[in-house]
Parts: sequence; structure tokens; C-alpha cells
Amino acid sequence: MARTVIRTCPLCEATCGLAIDLDDHDRVAAVRGDANDVFSRGYLCPKGATIGQLEADPDRLTTPRVRRGGRLEPAGFDEAYAEVATRLRAITAEHGSDAVAIYLGNPNVHNLAGQLYVRPLVKALRTTNVYSASSVDQLPKHVSCGYLFGDPLAIPVPDLDRTELLVVLGANPRVSNGSLLTAPDLPGRLTALQRRGGRLVVVDPKRTRTAERADVHLAIRPGADALLLMAVVATLVAEDLVDVGDHLRGHVEGLEQVAALAAPFAPERVADACGLPAAAIRSLARELAATERSVVYGRLGTTAAAFGTTTSWLVDVVNVLIGSLDRPGGAMFPKPAHHRGPRRRPFRHGRRHSRVRGLPEAIGELPVATLADEIETPGPGQVRALITVAGNPVISTPDATRLDAAIASLDLVVSVDPYLTATSRHADVVLPPPGILQRSHYDLVFSALAVRNVANYSPAALPLGPDQPDEWEILLTLAAIALGQDPPVDPDLADAFVARQAVEAVVADPDARLATRDTDALLATLDPRRGPERLLDLLLRAGPYGDGFGTHPDGLSLDALLAAPHGIDLGPLTPRVPEVLTTSSGRIELAPEPLTADLPRLTAALEAAAKTNAADTDHLLLIGRRHLRTNNSWSHNVPGLAKGQQLCTLEMHPDDAAVRGLDDGAVAEVSSPAGEVQVPVAITEALRPGVVSLPHGFGHDLEGVQQRVATANPGVNSNRLTPREAIDPISGTAVLNGLAVEVRAL
Repeated sequence: MARTVIRTCPLCEATCGLAIDLDDHDRVAAVRGDANDVFSRGYLCPKGATIGQLEADPDRLTTPRVRRGGRLEPAGFDEAYAEVATRLRAITAEHGSDAVAIYLGNPNVHNLAGQLYVRPLVKALRTTNVYSASSVDQLPKHVSCGYLFGDPLAIPVPDLDRTELLVVLGANPRVSNGSLLTAPDLPGRLTALQRRGGRLVVVDPKRTRTAERADVHLAIRPGADALLLMAVVATLVAEDLVDVGDHLRGHVEGLEQVAALAAPFAPERVADACGLPAAAIRSLARELAATERSVVYGRLGTTAAAFGTTTSWLVDVVNVLIGSLDRPGGAMFPKPAHHRGPRRRPFRHGRRHSRVRGLPEAIGELPVATLADEIETPGPGQVRALITVAGNPVISTPDATRLDAAIASLDLVVSVDPYLTATSRHADVVLPPPGILQRSHYDLVFSALAVRNVANYSPAALPLGPDQPDEWEILLTLAAIALGQDPPVDPDLADAFVARQAVEAVVADPDARLATRDTDALLATLDPRRGPERLLDLLLRAGPYGDGFGTHPDGLSLDALLAAPHGIDLGPLTPRVPEVLTTSSGRIELAPEPLTADLPRLTAALEAAAKTNAADTDHLLLIGRRHLRTNNSWSHNVPGLAKGQQLCTLEMHPDDAAVRGLDDGAVAEVSSPAGEVQVPVAITEALRPGVVSLPHGFGHDLEGVQQRVATANPGVNSNRLTPREAIDPISGTAVLNGLAVEVRAL
């Protein structure tokens, strides 16, 4: 029977509500924006509109693959699990648990099973070799917020709907739809900002779609964002413009230290290195201080850079100094509906270091820039097996050619993935999860980054097939195998163990609504739910808006969300300092030593920039870029998004192209110490001279990739150009922006 289902789109961070029409055969007939969604109000982007094509993709795997005689052959889940158990057990018995690495891709935070059941798998593996897409993305923000506020997940976001001045660094939200900033219809929200008299300032080496609509565009030199922000701080201090506001007074320490550290970075001193006039830098600082509701926001262009952590820190330092942190219209902390406890100990990173290069751990993981080192280098702890969950590191991480070869050399590769990608083509076992409409959904991660507090749950719209496990069952089975159990594994027994641990953690939290309650009684109340629904119901009922299992009868529960398919609006962001602070001092620690220790390196970079011969045009600086119709490497096989377009081109300023004898559409070779690629040129005046741009997520032309649409227009892998040595030393995050490259005509 034809019907319409309502659910939240899981394809990007915007979390838009969708109304999906299913025909009599449960095939997607049409997709519309859900006009009644409490957050998105009917907004729909091209990615969400093509969910039907994604679900019907003939290249998407529905049964496992096991390597036999060098070929990946179809197999049943029991056979696939048995293969994993036999081979994984042999590796760990001979070489120990650290011989197994796990890599977690970005889609894990876009689905409920990944958010709730990846952690039990990681714990079961008992390995220190944990990697994820975070260290090619937002990890510097986690580290800086961890030291500033005590919690790496306490990330303030622009209160977009109430601000009067938004300064955007290294982001293109009109295309990305937001990142570490959950706000459906970001283009509409930015337009509304300007219509109500507010101003938008964009700091970016390229005149992006967002910059084109800005009131001011500052075409900064790539990698100079930390210098710019230091100069803003220096100006605020020198001109007596610092005012943290009454709401923060008494909750901030380190103001004097920050003022002293910023003094050497006057606008006149950093102007050439930034490629911006000193007057423009001073004007930016003055406008931020003079505007009552102003906020600075930085994203991937600032985090995946040489000074990613320092820049992330300085974004919040500026917001504190102008009194915009924790103030309506400024940078505020969301209050998500799910339980976030227990209260963390004060944050620290570098609790251990990688075996080969000594790179620091952060939020429980090691930098993926060193994964190839750990595979190639003999000795105790050498990685001999890799499990990837919704990840494609061959495309998305540094020194891609070398990593590709390293993964091919492993004794065992297991991929939880619906496709044979550049990475999973190396797998010995591929375990495909069910489709989007076969899974329930709730955004635990993105509700904690949203510009408004909302809660929205989507039950599975389609049933699982015969003998088809849900994704959480796949992950728990792998966890049980890692703990030594022989398949077949009863996922319900494993899930009961996970649920008990979750309840025990909640009742042990003195701040939770369920503090000191009886574990067995709560578990009995959660029955007969299982899997993600049981855990989600627990987290909602224990959360700040929850019903407390009866103590707050009007509060949230999963039943309440099921009765509200368009979501529940929990209201605008509200001040949360000092409640949100978990530093050792209980205050915002504005000048933590692990962050300020990087400033001599920033000074050295400034001095080196002053000595650079501006006439040397051999090297150009490479930056990435986003496209509205792509999302990293995982949406390139959707015909409605690809549309046969050549999205992967090297954008280049006309002056730089002319020097190299390159015309629009000509093929150029781009090279770096890590490798080279050949790519068509797109000449544009949108880039500042000396800068070239190449999108990430492409390079699907490798033998064994089985994605027909993606391989028809494969593009080139920009990470063949990113050296593994290029990292932000504080967080270990790979440097993807501001890399020196050479470009020549073929």
C-alpha cells in the first residue's frame, strides 16, 4: 500500500525533515521537505532529494562478500562471521590486540547504530590503534574545547538566528549546509541575518558561494587564520576593547596571559603574511567589539591546517574577549535531549603516543596520518589487521598512494560497508549494513551542535530482509568475536550486557535524573525494546528534558517522540556557563599550556613568511573545496547528484594559469613531495592569486572499485598530494589546506 513516511535526513549535518512517498512495492516514489518539521520547516537540499536513488542503487551490497581465491564472492552472514573469527583470533593470539587497528568513517555519526554501538566494538578489540576521520577534520576543535571548557564535546556554536554579525573563517555554509553547526536551511538563515540588518563577513582564500553573498570578503592567504585572529586579539587588547561581559566575569581565567601572548602579533606585523591590509584586520576587531551580538565561527579550512588547534582555540578566545561566548546571538552551548553524563574529568590529550612517530592520542584515537607507518614498520604492535566501519581512508586520508599499498599488504581487512570502495576492495570480508530506510534514526551528535534545541526520532520505514541483521547486530557480533566468542553470536545477549552497562553509568551520575535508581528495575521498564531503541529511550528519559521514569511525567521519552513524528521543539539556546564547565578550576581556562606552547611555532611561521620572496611563483598553495552535490567520498554513486558533471577540477587564478601556459579545460599535473595527479583546469577569478583548489573525496578509478556512477567520473584523489609528515603537532590532524604544490602543463 502506498504511504508517506516522515524521517530525518542522515546525509549531512543539517538534519532536515523529509516526507518520503513509498509506492505499493515500498519503493521511493518522491521525496519532499517535511513542511511540519519543527527545525527544517520544509527545506530540502539535492542530497536529501535523491534518497530513493541511493536506496535503489544496484551497486549497493545486500549480502556479505568473502575473499576466495583472490576474489570477493557472495556469502552468508554466518560464513562471513566465521571467517572473521578464525582469522582475527589467529592474528591476536600470535601478535596481540594492538596488531588490530580500527578506522571509523564519517557516516558513523550520521546513523544511530554507529553512534551507540561502535564504542562497544572498540572496547572489545582492546587495541590502542584506533583511528577515525576526525583527524582529517574537526579534531583540533575537540582538543581546544577540551582545554578551554574541560570537555572536548562542549563545542559552542553560533546562535545564528539571533546574531547581528557573523564572521566565518574557512567555511562555505551555503554549500556545506553547515559543519559543527547544525542548522537546516543555512542559506535561508544567512539571508535572514542580512535582511534583519545583520552583517556577514567571510574570511576565505576563495570567493565562495557564501563569500559572494557576504557584506565583506577577506581573501586571506591559506593557513594564516591563526595570525589573523592573534592580530584581532592584539587589537582588542591594545585599543581597550576587551569586555567579557557580566555573564562571564568571574568565570574566566588567563585574560592577562592571553593579552601578553598576543602583543607581538599587531596587525601591521602580520598583514603581509595574511595577505590582508592591517586596516582591514583592525576594522574587523573593532566591528566585533562594537556589535552587541557578534560571533566568530571557523571550520574545515581552519582545522585541517598547519595551525588547526591554535586557530580553533583563538576562535573561542575572541568570542570570550568580546563577551559573545554564552550570550544570545553569540557562541552558545546547545543542550541536547539525551543524557551526556557522567561528568568528565578535566580533559587532557597525549595520554599515549603512536608506536612509530610518537604522535599524540586525542579523544581516544591516534592520528590517521600515521596509520601507514603502523602497518609498514615491523616490531611489536605492528598493525596486521584492519577493521573499517563506514570508512574509506584510501580516499580520505593523507599519503593515499602509500596507504593504499599498505592496506593491501595486511593479513586481514574487514569492512562494514554497503559498497566496494577504494578501501573495501581490499577487504577479506565485507559486511553490508541495511539501507537507510531500514534503520531507525536519531541525531545524538548533531543535536549537540544545533542552533536550536530539538529532538526528532525516525523509526525504520522498511523491514529487514530474511536473515538480514541490523547494523547494531553486525557491530555487536564483531565485538563478541573480538572478545573470543565463536559465531553464531546471539546479539540480544550482547545487547543486554551493553544496556546494563549503560544503565549503571546513568544511575552512577549524581547529576542525572535517574541518580541512585535501581538498575534492574530500570532495565525491566525499558523492556521489550532492544537495540538502539532501548538505549535511546534510556538516554532521553535520563536527559535534561526527560521523564526520569516517572519523576517528571511531562518529560521526554521515546514514546513521546514516536507521538511527534515532526519532532519536538525544546526552545532556543540558553546560557550554560558555569554548568557546562568541567575544567579543574571550574572556569574557562583561556590560556592552557598545551595550547599556548604552540605559539613559538606560530612566531617562527610569521618570521619565515616575512622572508619569503613574493616573486617566487614556482609553488602555489593548495586548498580543498566542497560541492553541494557531494559529501566526502560517499555520495558519488548517486546519478541524480553526479549528473555526469566534471566536479573534480583544479581551480586556478587566470594569472597563475597564464604563467604556466594553461587554458581552461587543459590537463595539468599537480605535484607535491607525496605524489602527483593529473586533473583538468578550471580558470576562475574567484581564487586569490597563488592559490589553487581541488575538491576532496574523489579518485574512484582504482581497480576493484564497484561503483559504476562514481567510476564513470572518478576525478583524482587530492590525498595523493598530502604528505603524512604535514600535521598540526598538537592534535596530530593532517594538513589538507595550505599545502605547497607545483602545477605544470602536460
